[in-house]
Amino acid sequence: MNIKESIESVRKSFRADSDPFPNDSQAVDDLRVKYLGRKGLVANLFSKMKDVSANDRPMAGKLLNDIKQEISYVIDSHIDSSKSDKSGKNESDYSLPGLTFPVGHVHPLQQTMDDIKSIFMNIGFSVAYGPEIDDDFHNFSALNFPPEHPARDMQDTFFIDPETVLRTHTSNVQIHLMEEKDPPLRYIIPGRVYRNEAISFKSYCLFHQVEGLYVDKFVSFADQKGILEYFVKRMFGSETKMRFRPSFFPFTEPSAEVDIWSEKRGQWLEILGCGMVDPEVFKSVDIDSDIWHGFAFGMGIERICMLKYGIDDIRLLYQGDMRFLEQF
Repeated sequence: MNIKESIESVRKSFRADSDPFPNDSQAVDDLRVKYLGRKGLVANLFSKMKDVSANDRPMAGKLLNDIKQEISYVIDSHIDSSKSDKSGKNESDYSLPGLTFPVGHVHPLQQTMDDIKSIFMNIGFSVAYGPEIDDDFHNFSALNFPPEHPARDMQDTFFIDPETVLRTHTSNVQIHLMEEKDPPLRYIIPGRVYRNEAISFKSYCLFHQVEGLYVDKFVSFADQKGILEYFVKRMFGSETKMRFRPSFFPFTEPSAEVDIWSEKRGQWLEILGCGMVDPEVFKSVDIDSDIWHGFAFGMGIERICMLKYGIDDIRLLYQGDMRFLEQF
């Protein structure tokens, strides 16, 4: 019988002798001597260590210490319990206040995401989610990024293989929605996106976006402007100054960027991009652009969060530092 089998044999023997545990003190002493005494069964196991190979000794030593501690714990805990029962006293004082356990906090990114979803859901938008790993068609081609188009260089992409990427924006879900559902459509699409960027105080290799898509027969840029003004006032306060600037995105035309004025910094700060869905995008999902019109917008959650809470370094949102997170 090897040392491991011998240890298991002693363990089974002790469990048989201690179930039920003896009531009188003499029987308890006899049990302790039998297993933990100088000539007891555990001591006998330790004497066999000289026969164990050098490679197996660390394992055998751990198993021996485990069984010694196990037997000691069982015997001592029954003795303490017996003393408490005989004294008729309970060591717990139920009049004392309970322990206060720390309560977790909702991460500021999640708080921001929840606020954004709530604002848009209150005006009729539904929430949709989509794949973080997607093919080139949904992430680029269907969004009017043809092969070799210079606009692809705007986004540093993580490629899994030549046709599969970690999505660089939540705009890929626009295509999935328009493929799977008939208009009218009114959705926001929150989720994580990935770009191969150097990590610094203002950029990270993953971040979060909320995409918006509204498709109907009589949708105009004025509708988009009104909805986004409503969002900005709800998110940053009714006195917030904002402006629309002409811009370029391959999947919207005309396109714009939205800025808000920062009194603290004394400058305009970009918060999102938007525009009317390009007819080429509708063509890629077989929607008639002569009948249906739409607008789309996208915003970075980290950007919104940092502006709202006055955070100057995006890395703080990912370090898990409780000193930082407890402020929210």
